[in-house]
Amino acid sequence: MESAPPPPALPARLADPVPAIVGGTVLWFAAFVVVLVFARDNQMLLWTCLTGGVLGIIGYGIFAWQRSAARRGSRTAQSGL
Repeated sequence: MESAPPPPALPARLADPVPAIVGGTVLWFAAFVVVLVFARDNQMLLWTCLTGGVLGIIGYGIFAWQRSAARRGSRTAQSGL
């Protein structure tokens, strides 16, 4: 039996997770502003949107930290970033 050829690599614009991370974080902050304007009395929704935006910023920071470690060749960095 012959093995199938490996699939082609994804194009760079589809393999880069930065637009999804930044877009998701922006959407959380946009939702926070919408809730702040239209439903200020719903504290649970307000804090959920704010927390989502803050965690997006923290997540992007961790991602950027790992990517820079991988680029400089650190042994403990994740591969494939």
